[in-house]
Amino acid sequence: HGVHRSPTVNPMQFDRRMRFLGLVLCVQLVLPFNLFTPITRHGVHRSPTARAIAELLKSDVDVKPPLGGMVPDCPATIWDAGDIDIEYWQNKYMNEDRPACPVEVVATASDNVAGPAYFTERAEEFKEMLLTHGTIWFRGFDLMKDPEGFRSFWEALGLDPCLDPIHNSGLRKFHSKKDAVYEEVNKQSLAKHYIGLHNEATEKKTAKTGAFVCFKPATISGGEFLIADGEAIFRDIPLEVLRTLYERQVRISVSNLDLDVLSMLPGEAKEAAMGKVTELVDKNIAPKFDMDLEMLWGTDGKDMRLQAVELPEPPVNRHPETKRPVWFCNMHNHARFLRDRRPCSVPEVGMTDIYFGDLSIIPGEMLQQVNDACERNIVRVPMQPGDVLLCDNYRVLHGRDIFEGDRLHAVSWFGDSSEGPPGKPGDLLNSFVNNFLVGK
Repeated sequence: HGVHRSPTVNPMQFDRRMRFLGLVLCVQLVLPFNLFTPITRHGVHRSPTARAIAELLKSDVDVKPPLGGMVPDCPATIWDAGDIDIEYWQNKYMNEDRPACPVEVVATASDNVAGPAYFTERAEEFKEMLLTHGTIWFRGFDLMKDPEGFRSFWEALGLDPCLDPIHNSGLRKFHSKKDAVYEEVNKQSLAKHYIGLHNEATEKKTAKTGAFVCFKPATISGGEFLIADGEAIFRDIPLEVLRTLYERQVRISVSNLDLDVLSMLPGEAKEAAMGKVTELVDKNIAPKFDMDLEMLWGTDGKDMRLQAVELPEPPVNRHPETKRPVWFCNMHNHARFLRDRRPCSVPEVGMTDIYFGDLSIIPGEMLQQVNDACERNIVRVPMQPGDVLLCDNYRVLHGRDIFEGDRLHAVSWFGDSSEGPPGKPGDLLNSFVNNFLVGK
């Protein structure tokens, strides 16, 4: 019958196929999340004149200039994790009286009459309160019941808005771009997905402060906002577990690409295709997440799974102002061992995981002990319309419980103007996803 040879592949055809595969991978990374609701483009269309008249009727409203593209990039993560005496600080925290987290500030009738002026007059007081308690729960204020009023709130406090750490990944959508207000994870497809504790941070970028606002709580049940004090978690993780994690560091995998189709290729062609896919993802997709990622095959034992893995980082960090160590790690949210044991509706491409710094597996027993310390310190916050949680993002971790019904929560992130204007990332993938895949 003769010898069968693999067909010769034209180099230009191979390159074109790999470029097309790169586009497919790009869509695969973001489309399965189904985070945003497409807007139906039919029905009654108002003329520009009608819209202009409608705006004139709002003449009594203080119209703010749109922030839009003027919001600066998220600042770099401030790492200060060297030479932390774990045992000393755990003992110190165990013998301290813990301040309330969150501390509540409840509006009076006169506070609501004062509007933004109330926050302007007490801005320094709230700054000190946030540093002490980690989170302030503002309750019963009328001002923050819409995006414009919410913006007035944080502007009155003198906070400097910034982009989300992974803004240009395409997975973060503005609820009100002109007011620098992002939509939280309210999508029905993720309503049954439990969002574990995390700082809004990557190894590369971290927002200094976050303000979480409730415009509408879940209409049927659930959806409570979750917070936990990073100092308390640091205190409660067993000493040897925390010391081991600190000494060995951790690496977070942020995405999975299962490419079993490549396994059907013969030997050298398979290796060439795997190399080309790695190159395409590394050069064309990973930079859109603006994270330092390494593309690795088979880290979790699945040979044809390509994972995007962050660089090694310590799971604890010193707070940039107080210099007190905190648990500063997204393990509770990102560890697959924990996700597999609670409600999770994220598609495989969005599944995360966490390893030791040398990419070896963290034992399930160790992950469970970290989980226990996190769960012990979670505060469930049943927010109502207009409520805001102002959180120190270096000190306090946040999450969200599952829910039923409609829910509308939002968030703005803040940096520090004293750090200077950082270079702003491109918005290509974010615009592509929101304009063409899921609608504005």
